Amino acid sequence: MSEYAIRCEGLGKQYGKTQALDDLCFSVKRGEIFGFIGPDGAGKTSLFRILTTLLLPDTGTAIVEGYDVVKDYKALRKILGYMPGKFSLYQDLTVEENLNFFAGIFNADIRENYYLIKDIYDQIAPFAKRRAGKLSGGMKQKLALSCALIHKPVVLVLDEPTTGVDAVSRREFWEMLIRLKKEGITIIVATPYMDEAILCDRVALIQHGKILATDTPVAITQAYPRQLFRIRSNNTLGLIRQLKEHPEIQSADMFGEFVHASAEPGKLDPAEIRTFLEQAGLGQTEVSIATPGIEDCFIDLMRKENE
Repeated sequence: MSEYAIRCEGLGKQYGKTQALDDLCFSVKRGEIFGFIGPDGAGKTSLFRILTTLLLPDTGTAIVEGYDVVKDYKALRKILGYMPGKFSLYQDLTVEENLNFFAGIFNADIRENYYLIKDIYDQIAPFAKRRAGKLSGGMKQKLALSCALIHKPVVLVLDEPTTGVDAVSRREFWEMLIRLKKEGITIIVATPYMDEAILCDRVALIQHGKILATDTPVAITQAYPRQLFRIRSNNTLGLIRQLKEHPEIQSADMFGEFVHASAEPGKLDPAEIRTFLEQAGLGQTEVSIATPGIEDCFIDLMRKENE
């Protein structure tokens, strides 16, 4: 038996003139949490729809647990759990009715598989008679995950499952995923949140339908050694413009209320940057050392891709 649950070679998908997936190649090991990190339009949803047999690829092959997603789609659907980015359960059915419906589709025994969803379903059980459309965002996601798991899938595919969900529900959701991993379930997940990306065993950074890098979160951040500074000023546009004029600054990008600027290790310190900005007429600025993360590596890779 292969150590890989998923193997994709030369996968391509095009919509008109838009190349959604471009010669995509990657593999996912059995029992790991594999994350896809990328902006909207990177190709994550197209990829996930192909892996779950809902979309045909134009080129290449995708093998999931030994099944070809095109030739063996009927057999594959029995062992897959899929949670799309948009809430797709029956909003007019109650929580309980949705769970029973999905269990019935797969001819699954709720009592037998309840241990898989117990920790998360117990939180929505008090609302079992409430229509799904009346649930909060976090409750909807918990119900959707419960329905995706009730037939005990071998591979679980999650397309940005925590987008728009409160921080507490996000944490609970990921605690659940880590427990599911211990059950031997292979999990492939797309997420826009970098604090979630570091919880994956491995991640792939994807942009314009191409994978820019694949490795553990730690290895990816260590692969791009540089000094990173976090800077704040009342004149953000002027700040970025001036930083890019500095001969030792490699990049300057906006992150929330801060600007992140990078340089080669040992080339600069906060005091030097502060002095440079004051001499350029930026006035008082706050400069501190930051720890490079996956976001910063992604920006570096995208910049190199566009050069």
